[in-house]
Amino acid sequence: MSGLQAIRYTRGKLEVLDQLRLPHEHHYDTISTSEEAFDCIKTMRVRGAPAIAIVAALAHGVELYHGGCKAPIPTEAISYIDSRLDYLKQSRPTAVDLTNAITHLKAVVRAVDIAALGDAAAPSAIVDAYIAAAEEIFRKDTETNLRIGEHGSRWLLANAPVKSPEGKVSVLTHCNTGSLATSGHGTALGIIRSLHSAGNLHHAFCTETRPYNQGSRLTAFELVYERIPATLITDSMAGALFATKKVGSHIAAVIVGADRVVRNGDTANKVGTYALAVLARYHGIKFIVAAPTTSIDLQTTTGADIKIEERKPEELTQISGAVVGADGKVDISRTVRVATAHQEIAVWNPAFDVTPADLIDAVVTEQGVVVKGESGSFDFRGVMPERWAAVVGQ
Repeated sequence: MSGLQAIRYTRGKLEVLDQLRLPHEHHYDTISTSEEAFDCIKTMRVRGAPAIAIVAALAHGVELYHGGCKAPIPTEAISYIDSRLDYLKQSRPTAVDLTNAITHLKAVVRAVDIAALGDAAAPSAIVDAYIAAAEEIFRKDTETNLRIGEHGSRWLLANAPVKSPEGKVSVLTHCNTGSLATSGHGTALGIIRSLHSAGNLHHAFCTETRPYNQGSRLTAFELVYERIPATLITDSMAGALFATKKVGSHIAAVIVGADRVVRNGDTANKVGTYALAVLARYHGIKFIVAAPTTSIDLQTTTGADIKIEERKPEELTQISGAVVGADGKVDISRTVRVATAHQEIAVWNPAFDVTPADLIDAVVTEQGVVVKGESGSFDFRGVMPERWAAVVGQ
């Protein structure tokens, strides 16, 4: 289990690691209100679908713990919680974990037995129920990630198209899906971590993940921190890497996370994922999506209906970082922002793209691995039967 923590929480206090300062500096922001959580998520000081949901849920819990809800009657308490959650939902709309967490938390506060408590006692009971439910979301995420790591590593070892002479696999991952994107261990990076801990990983490659560099700033940091054998490449080097037949460099699988997996298996993930899936199919490489069931959106039938967030042009035309001195050492006390393009050029900067289900070989969840049916789409009823029955029916 990794010692890295993106989120530190005790009841009434939430601290979130500012990932914009990584890999050179560890700094935790104290988050006490929904507004502070919104800003933390929107500015990507915290990112990763599970972590976004956890921070939003816990931040409002901290707010409630310190008396944020002044409602004298239960209906007003529920209305207040609803309004704060609806506000937080707009911070990163593509990540379905946040939507699913909000839906769950709204159901929890409505399940409080108001009639038995009476109007005077009900508001505090509603607050207590909310806080307990938010804390349970945090706790369960780590358990979920460990199970994803176990299921995914076992499936890949059984289905890898190529292995090293020692029976190990090399993989590539995109963006950041490790401890920094979750409560711990990670999803796609969790599978890599599980492979490594069991002695079954030959080498991991990570993309820099332009334009925000989550791969070079965060994934590379985690891999070095965990002493996992790894190499950083630019996004545009993936095709050349896949074509390499050198033993150990020949990739068995691309393993990515997901911000949203819809009913047929189409998957929204960090922009660049779709291109990797196309390259993987051409080169006979397995393409694996690692996603908790909370990232599966049964309400949306295909990827065509996923709302793709677009981000500000400066993320593409500018970059900031710590200064490297003439001696090659990084000076974390000096940060500069530099232009990487003409500042008047038009920019299109989608944060995500959608990979069609046909290009995905397996979706790994905490409940097991789902593979495509003969129709070319995925059937998730086996890993989430209650939600499937409630939304889809048969």
